[in-house]
Amino acid sequence: MKRRLIVFPMNGNGLEALDCLGDDFELVGFVDDVPGKRGRHGSLEVFSRDLLEKAPDALVLAVPGSADSYGSRRAAIESLGIPRERFAQVVHPRACVSDRRRLGANVLLMAGVVVTSNARIGNHVCVLPNSVVHHDAVVGDFTIVGSNATVAGGVQIGEGCYVGSAASILSGVRVGDGALIGLGSTVIRDVAAGTKVAGSPAREIP
Repeated sequence: MKRRLIVFPMNGNGLEALDCLGDDFELVGFVDDVPGKRGRHGSLEVFSRDLLEKAPDALVLAVPGSADSYGSRRAAIESLGIPRERFAQVVHPRACVSDRRRLGANVLLMAGVVVTSNARIGNHVCVLPNSVVHHDAVVGDFTIVGSNATVAGGVQIGEGCYVGSAASILSGVRVGDGALIGLGSTVIRDVAAGTKVAGSPAREIP
């Protein structure tokens, strides 16, 4: 039986998540805080937060955030006020995920994502298409990993980070909480918490 699912908010991540549902979920609708987004959009319908109470049996996938707003993901998700067990895990049918990995709550793994042995994906994490999280790597809570990124073995990414598309993080590197790694960057040394880096090799930027 398909599980009922609410997606929050109606943004790019949320729309792409629809392609990841496979046969596991049935969409109830989107929840969005912007009144102008609410209503019917073709076959999709967007509601206020009232839907969370009107459909108490539905699981929730909360995927706010982008390179511009990743720092506010924790606040946005926690403001929903729902228990951990109500959050969904959504894994695209064409993702390749090891049986020896650990996935948290409210995780979205898109098409072509690979998560290998002993990797740990925290709570409230989005991994976009064709990215690879190698053995023994850790992706912290509230982090977004862009498309075509490579997280090498033993890398530790902190909480609330943003890893840009096509970035590569070399084995054993530590990325501190709240850091941003620019798209296409090659990270060969540790990244301090709260900093932004870009380039190849990656260097701190304003």
